[in-house]
Amino acid sequence: MVPVVAKKYVKALLESSNDKSIKKYYDNLQVLSEAYALEKMKNIMLSPTISKDEKYKFIISLIEKSDKKFSNFIKILVENDRMNLVPAICDELRYQLSIKENKFVGHIISNSEVDEKSIKNIEEKLSSKFDSSILLENIKSDYPGIKIEIEDLGVEISFSIDRLKAQMTEHILKAI
Repeated sequence: MVPVVAKKYVKALLESSNDKSIKKYYDNLQVLSEAYALEKMKNIMLSPTISKDEKYKFIISLIEKSDKKFSNFIKILVENDRMNLVPAICDELRYQLSIKENKFVGHIISNSEVDEKSIKNIEEKLSSKFDSSILLENIKSDYPGIKIEIEDLGVEISFSIDRLKAQMTEHILKAI
């Protein structure tokens, strides 16, 4: 769940920027979010011995292309000790962009590879059902069946072999 404070930062970004800039900001936030996942980055941001100005310069150095508005945005986050919100801000901005563009990304999770033709077929059917453009990525795991997740739409469709066996057993026992 995205914190309310992160939503407010995203709202401010969306209201003060055009679509092209927002996409650049999202790319920059993805880079920072990935960096923030590292323990070293968290230690740097939490260190009381490093000044806020040094933290700001370090973060800006991680970004290839940063305009004045985004630099000020990062400066505000650093000044208010909100850099820990970068992953949440990135997630919320991705969600808002998905809604605005009506494009959503989901996952097909199964214990075997799903061929491209099947993925395209599922994408088309889900796209028409939800009146959106849906892209699916195949993720191989140890899930005993197949599960389709589209987090931004709150959709989860699953077919589990274990659940099917349990339901068949239950049905047979009721019939006896």
